[in-house]
Amino acid sequence: MTRADAATSSSAAGLGPHGERAAGPELAALTQSVREEARSHAFEVALLLHTRASDWSRRQIAGIEATLAEAGAKISDIIDCEFSPSAQVAAIDRLIAARPDAVIAIPVGGTVVTDAFRRLATSGVRLILLDNVPSGLLPESDYASAVSCDNFRLGQIAAELLSPHVPPGGRVCVAAYSVDFFATAQREIGFDKWMRCERPDIRLAHLKFETPARAVEVITTYLKKEPEPDGVFIVWDEPAVAALPVLSTCKRPPAMTTVDLGAAAAAALGEGRILCGVAAQNPFRQGAVAAAAAILVLTGRSVPSWIVVPALTATPRNASAVYREVSGAETLFTSSPVA
Repeated sequence: MTRADAATSSSAAGLGPHGERAAGPELAALTQSVREEARSHAFEVALLLHTRASDWSRRQIAGIEATLAEAGAKISDIIDCEFSPSAQVAAIDRLIAARPDAVIAIPVGGTVVTDAFRRLATSGVRLILLDNVPSGLLPESDYASAVSCDNFRLGQIAAELLSPHVPPGGRVCVAAYSVDFFATAQREIGFDKWMRCERPDIRLAHLKFETPARAVEVITTYLKKEPEPDGVFIVWDEPAVAALPVLSTCKRPPAMTTVDLGAAAAAALGEGRILCGVAAQNPFRQGAVAAAAAILVLTGRSVPSWIVVPALTATPRNASAVYREVSGAETLFTSSPVA
């Protein structure tokens, strides 16, 4: 059990992108001898991210940087693709020319970025993926490891937290990401499956948004055309927090759950109003595990192809403790935490 007094899964509920059973993060731990060996090489690792703007990304960068520093390695570049597959493809070609020792990347699409990542792998740069494995990429030949949270379980947790707030026969709106992205798809599947099994009386309506900025517009349009829902699930916290003002205008504001506990989501959860629960990833630890996997691969060790960090459950009661856990920080917050 974590210091956060949060529920964690001892084994992952979901499988990896190729049906793999998850390996625990302890299998990517760095020993002192590995750290000392890595220091003699002064490895350089580039980060290729979907965005740098979110609390999740900043925490993950912090976890990566801290672990690399322990092994005498450094971040050579941090590239923000702004959720654009074309920008990511162009960035990959620049990285092939720059030739860092390794790249830790979050692919922002499916097959549209597959060939570019395969070019990166064949160039000799070692690749560690975060959360998403584009269709067609294979472990060992195309990437060394994929590190993620248990996204299927995150969806289940979000459903469990929302269920008590939805009356029998109630309506729930699910707002999900339309891009081919393994992590968010797993969350939606986990949520839907839990509801179908445990609350078949609930009527689910599904919306899709292609960018976080579009999520509020999609939800606003839905609210104008359909009866107000009793509950809402949005697949991550940035669009969920953005939707709070719109949902607060409902005659009976619905309860909402989401995934990820950024500063704004933590503050809203602490208020205990519309946002009633969060299924939280642990981005600082994910970043640390991904960095450790990169060091292990660069020093000639093998790593599991699918490594999963357990999910956390956050409620108004334990919001501040879980916030500390996912931040990799000990600072308490009151109404406005800062990541």
